[in-house]
Amino acid sequence: MKFAIIGAGAVGGYVGVRLALAGEDVTFVARGANLAAIRANGVKLVQPDGSVEVASKVRATNDYREAGPQDVVILAMKAHQLEAVADEVPKLFGPETAVVTMQNGIPYWYFHQHGGGLAGTCVRSVDPNGRILQKISPERVIGCVVYPASELIAPGVVKLVEGDRFPVGELDGNSTRRVTAVSESFTRAGFKAPILENIRAEIWLKLWGNLTFNPISALSRSTLQDICQFALTRELAAAMMTEAQQIAGKLGIAFRVPLEKRIAGAEKVGKHKTSMLQDVEAGRDPEVDALIGSVVELGHLTRTPTPHIGAVYALTKLLAKTLEEERAAASPGSTSPRPT
Repeated sequence: MKFAIIGAGAVGGYVGVRLALAGEDVTFVARGANLAAIRANGVKLVQPDGSVEVASKVRATNDYREAGPQDVVILAMKAHQLEAVADEVPKLFGPETAVVTMQNGIPYWYFHQHGGGLAGTCVRSVDPNGRILQKISPERVIGCVVYPASELIAPGVVKLVEGDRFPVGELDGNSTRRVTAVSESFTRAGFKAPILENIRAEIWLKLWGNLTFNPISALSRSTLQDICQFALTRELAAAMMTEAQQIAGKLGIAFRVPLEKRIAGAEKVGKHKTSMLQDVEAGRDPEVDALIGSVVELGHLTRTPTPHIGAVYALTKLLAKTLEEERAAASPGSTSPRPT
């Protein structure tokens, strides 16, 4: 199958290497130093044991039209980066092209084929202008939840920390020919990619931890173990998770893991920095709206109070704003004073 991967970073690079080595036709849509490195050397995957896999027979371009129609387009960038490429992605579409979304948080397509009074609602936190919904039709979408942890350590070089699970599912829960083909391709590439009847429930299960531990860690500069072993932050996490559980319940979602077991699982991970804390420390934009703002929005839509999630959202948005101002002040030619 022909796969185009948009976003050759930690997730996209990992997936692309494995698909290419399994014999799939892979094109990376990338830019800058990453694009140059992939064109020169392919994509390298550093395994947890230090061994290296190299996918050299891949294409790389920054021109969507040059890449041409694909069987599958994998959106591997972060949710807040989707709108910037919404106009370009359709250039990769043929009549039956499927789009696999690998974003964390509540996706822009969440209420497509959802049923009930909210069916068809646009999630404005992640798609403020409705542009993504318009340009990347949910009819093409196959949902996917990303569980592995990896990082881009140099242009064209991805380091796998752990994990190989990428469950997938049609938005209406059916087991179609196309989702079966994607699942089988992922499986041949060495991933665990079961087809789920309710991909939204799996999205909520991962989000349950992300919307709590990520912002708390970013705000407190603390690891998962620190958060779970400090009584006040453990209580805050539990309160946020309870609010999220109430929202999900009103949307027909039941969690298959008890709340305390989910917190205990995070604690067992140990002194691990969440992705949001890593982004903050590196001066990158944190994923605020997809992970937290979207849940606040769904709280409003379902008339569910979210005092704890809302307070943490406000603080994290301010943190993101401060980081943006610091980057602007540090950029060449800037005359703006640095924030104090």
